[in-house]
Amino acid sequence: MSSPSPPAPARVLTRANALTALRLLTAPLLALAILRGESGLAHLLFWFAVGTDLLDGRVARHYGEASPLGGLFDHATDATFVATGLLAVAHTGQTPLLLPPLVLAAFLQYTLDSRALSGRPLRASGLGRWNGIAYFVLLGIPVVRDGLGLGWPPVGWTVAIGWALVVSTVVSMGDRLLALTRRPTP
Repeated sequence: MSSPSPPAPARVLTRANALTALRLLTAPLLALAILRGESGLAHLLFWFAVGTDLLDGRVARHYGEASPLGGLFDHATDATFVATGLLAVAHTGQTPLLLPPLVLAAFLQYTLDSRALSGRPLRASGLGRWNGIAYFVLLGIPVVRDGLGLGWPPVGWTVAIGWALVVSTVVSMGDRLLALTRRPTP
């Protein structure tokens, strides 16, 4: 009787990863558009990124390309995209400058805590999942508002939401750290 063969290594060059890579390439373009005040372009780039984020997982599942590596690439791209965009928005005074590095630190903790670098799937906490969605929403508020030429919601709102996300990100990171210290070692 032969032993089962090990699982095949995850493919890197997939349709889903191509969509994710396009979103990653969009991040610096979005930041540049925000900083240059090119609100129409920033608006289009933001929605392009949202579209690729909604599609890449579906494409991966449809074509049997889903893998822990693809999931890590998707989440790393999301963190990079929102942190880069939020950094540009912070430089225009519309969100706290502390938030973008916290987004990256939370993602790094999430990756290490999940042991994703050893091929395990990412394990999100409830608060962390909501924070991830809220980062995209916060980035979208000024980008969409300015792209459509609206005067609402005011900048004060994005600053306040940004500070609330700073607090919830720190709480989420603390919660993950506490959970890690309570978890038995394998």
